[in-house]
Amino acid sequence: MPNATFATGDPQDIPAVLANKDHRAALQHHLVTTYPDQAVLALKLNIPGPIKNNARLTATFNAGLTAFDQVLHDHALTYQLVEQWDHPTGPEAFLRSPAAATTLKAVAVNFEDHHPLGRLFDIDVLTSQQPGPLSRQDSGLPVRRCFICDQPAKVCARSRAHSVAELQAAIDHTITTYFDEQETD
Repeated sequence: MPNATFATGDPQDIPAVLANKDHRAALQHHLVTTYPDQAVLALKLNIPGPIKNNARLTATFNAGLTAFDQVLHDHALTYQLVEQWDHPTGPEAFLRSPAAATTLKAVAVNFEDHHPLGRLFDIDVLTSQQPGPLSRQDSGLPVRRCFICDQPAKVCARSRAHSVAELQAAIDHTITTYFDEQETD
């Protein structure tokens, strides 16, 4: 039986995910071209398997986006929300900021690594000065860790060390725990 997070939603196939990736890349290119003196932040969830969005995942994304907004505010980093969507391939948000890209990347990595929902997020920081997003390694920041075993995530992904069902169970546990704790606060 599927867990609560992945019990509903429209399964997405590879062509839909790739089409969304192309749409995201086009928007990111447009934003870094339109705002060459600002950094662009692209936020999405890391969701394995065919279910990429439903009411629970959207609520998770919105809760994380609100928390990330607070983190930016706490660091006195200003930004403007440029676009947000809630596609079947997953919710995403795009921000632009006059802050230094390296500062934004450090704050984003800290959020990804330490906020209760952060490990579910992928926050890319892009600029007009380089062809792709700033990497953790280029910024001297720690590699992303696996949801399950805490090894480098890329190693586990490449070797398929964990099944989609295992990853989804870990994600469901993270989401359930987060919202249960929010209700008791």
